[in-house]
Amino acid sequence: MSRYKIRFLPDGTEVEVESGVTLMEAAEQAGVYINSLCGGKGVCGKCKVQITGDKIKANAHSIRFLSKEEIEKGYVLACQTEVEEDMEVVIPPESRLEGEQIMMDETPVDYSKPEQTKEEDLLHISFPFDPIVKKIYLELPAPTLEDNITDIDRVRRALRQKTDYRKFDVSFRCLQKLASALRDNGWKVTVTIAIHYDICKILQVEDGDTTQRHYGIAVDIGTTTVVANLIDMRSGKVIGVAGSHNLQAHYGEDVISRIIYVCGKEKGLNPLHEAVIKNINNLIKTLTDENKIGRNDITAIVVAGNTTMTHLFLALRPCYIRLDPYVPTANDFPPISTKDLGIDINPEGILEVIPGVASYVGGDIVAGVLACGIASQSKIRVLIDVGTNGEIALGNNEWLVCCSASAGPAFEGGGMNCGMRATRGAIEQIVIENEKVTYKTIGKAKPRGLCGSGLIDCIYELARNRIILGNGKFNDNIDSSIKDRIVTLEGEKGFIVEYPEKTESGQPIIITESDINNLIRSKGAMFAAIKSLVDYVQLNFEDIDTFYVAGGFGNYLNIPHAIGIGLLPDIDPDRIKFVGNSSLVGARMALLAISAFENTHHIARGMTNIDLSTYQPFMDEYVAAMFLPHTNRNLFPSVTY
Repeated sequence: MSRYKIRFLPDGTEVEVESGVTLMEAAEQAGVYINSLCGGKGVCGKCKVQITGDKIKANAHSIRFLSKEEIEKGYVLACQTEVEEDMEVVIPPESRLEGEQIMMDETPVDYSKPEQTKEEDLLHISFPFDPIVKKIYLELPAPTLEDNITDIDRVRRALRQKTDYRKFDVSFRCLQKLASALRDNGWKVTVTIAIHYDICKILQVEDGDTTQRHYGIAVDIGTTTVVANLIDMRSGKVIGVAGSHNLQAHYGEDVISRIIYVCGKEKGLNPLHEAVIKNINNLIKTLTDENKIGRNDITAIVVAGNTTMTHLFLALRPCYIRLDPYVPTANDFPPISTKDLGIDINPEGILEVIPGVASYVGGDIVAGVLACGIASQSKIRVLIDVGTNGEIALGNNEWLVCCSASAGPAFEGGGMNCGMRATRGAIEQIVIENEKVTYKTIGKAKPRGLCGSGLIDCIYELARNRIILGNGKFNDNIDSSIKDRIVTLEGEKGFIVEYPEKTESGQPIIITESDINNLIRSKGAMFAAIKSLVDYVQLNFEDIDTFYVAGGFGNYLNIPHAIGIGLLPDIDPDRIKFVGNSSLVGARMALLAISAFENTHHIARGMTNIDLSTYQPFMDEYVAAMFLPHTNRNLFPSVTY
């Protein structure tokens, strides 16, 4: 089969691929990211690229996403264009992922004695510092005729003297190397043990004292991003943090499209599994290189993610997650040897995964509940993760309920004419005042589109200024110069946020009535889910002490504006708290405290999942929420527009 060279601009990255692969696949092999919302099915039109010269023309399937001018300039869809010769490919700004705002971790956690816990201290939940993997230095007596027990029993005896554990399993590889390891260094060794509930497993025996070189990794696998902490297991200190875009986005922007990709191909699971393993290994390399740490000194990793991300990470087929009756392969998982998954740390290292609850409430929410202390305190609190699949948990130390709502991709810029992720050039804040539009972009770059926080700001400002009505339609009776920004394109009204001469692409940034309707549906689904869950337990919003908003999107959210469009309840904004990447914090807590990890299983097993798809009150609430801010204005007394 012939092979051809592809050069991607503006970076100049080159790759050689076989004929017949798509440009999207070639970009993946080159480590170049091209936007895609549909997993390469050619139905989103987000992967536009330009072929230099006159070598290739857009196929019939791509033409509907391209203007006549773009076709003449050599634009094609990367997912629909096969490589048949050497070519140079320009990735335009709107198809690139650059400078994404990734929520790393801004939440402090103490590891101290339980009696020091103060209920009022947000995210200072205390657990005894007791890592799930430990290194213990031993100086063993050499065998004699009077003391000639086996080598492994000699190690076990010494461990019983130094720990509170009594039962010690041993890995087969460790057993194979044990005799030499003990004798080559005069019976002075460091033993690494992993604890899973009451069972300790001896992972390795090293020459000499290596207790000063002991590290772990905590990972949050999000649908959009993957973030990791490098942690000193002697002190619990975070010594490094790194994040990257989830490489699975090549195969679909959301969990449903990725499940469809996996289950529609004979070997569809492999590339998505390998993508997230590559993500994690890249982050580990970055963290170890930056901190000059040997990867062999990392012996433990704890991972949190939603149910689908966890399945793809563990190479479990997720097909039945999206099919009635919505059954995952598993919600809790045994300890896993890192070498079995190809994680690039000590091959004898151990991997633990935070358990999930249901098909659409996963370990990320369980980790968040742990981090926020919801399950350990008497006050009733709620955790809200706003995203494509909004997840909500409500309760206290006596009871917990949860649900998920498919809010769609609008909060992440998906399904919008000028929507985009929170990357360089995305408009993230907007103000309309005195008939003028001002905004702020990520990276202070020329505007390229609107990300989720910018879309919420935009719709709030349009509603506040009466440019749009409660039903999301444009107001025909505006009596100001701002009405000049309202245009009709292809039979649909839209509002010009920025004119073409000031944008990076040279095209206007417009929010249309269909965009507004998409966001109203998304915010309606989230608010209806929150209210349905609160009503289910026969409470009112005033009965809830704190509303925690998790994730990167929440961190950039303007709370009054979110209330103003009916996304969040109309309560005192001081009761709404950003908690950053609570999933990552929970994973780190589970890594550094055995009791915290065990607590995640109690949380998951004790949480009642409410399936909103069969819960009629949710549908009633959803219909009522399809208005700005809501059809029942009594629910939003502070909103005055």
